[in-house]
Amino acid sequence: MGRWLALELASTIRHDGDGGVADDLATVAGAARWLHGCADLLSGDLPEGGVVADEALREEIVGVRRAVRALFARAVAPGPPSPADSARPMPFDEALDRLNTAAARAAVTPRLEWPEEGAPAVRVLPAQESPASRLVAALARDAIGFLAGPQRELLRACTAPRCVRYFVKSHGRQEWCKVSCGNRARAARHYRRHRTEAQDGPDGPAPS
Repeated sequence: MGRWLALELASTIRHDGDGGVADDLATVAGAARWLHGCADLLSGDLPEGGVVADEALREEIVGVRRAVRALFARAVAPGPPSPADSARPMPFDEALDRLNTAAARAAVTPRLEWPEEGAPAVRVLPAQESPASRLVAALARDAIGFLAGPQRELLRACTAPRCVRYFVKSHGRQEWCKVSCGNRARAARHYRRHRTEAQDGPDGPAPS
């Protein structure tokens, strides 16, 4: 299954395993860990050695994430959004503006490369803005590409109890983002069914 940077960013809001919601970007250290884990997806957008995370950069990444999740919530409509986005999502127009503004933070320049044997090709390189600006722009541009691409039609909010993730469907009947979520959803259905049967009794629902 492929990995998308925009989906990885959205998934930094996740079920914590104890019935609550965890935020992997809640601290600078958490943001640094996440960036390290996504280094392969950012390899063309960062200088050697990566970028040093600080509070200002963390806040910018969180701002892009809020915009991405708000637009993901719109993309999955008329299906339900993630429960984490159902209460106070960023307004749609604000999310669009946030994403487009972030994408414009760093310019790109075309570079012609022509090997001795082979055809010429154009490689698009980031201009020499600050590493932080290049990073924020890369996150936003990936989200723009994701939302404008075919993946958007396959984007869903996981319906498993307590899960707050979005995922891209890999087959037609997929309802959950992970096997563990599917197991939890089936267990919840089983519990509800047996609880209803126990309340109704062997002869069906009690007369009203």
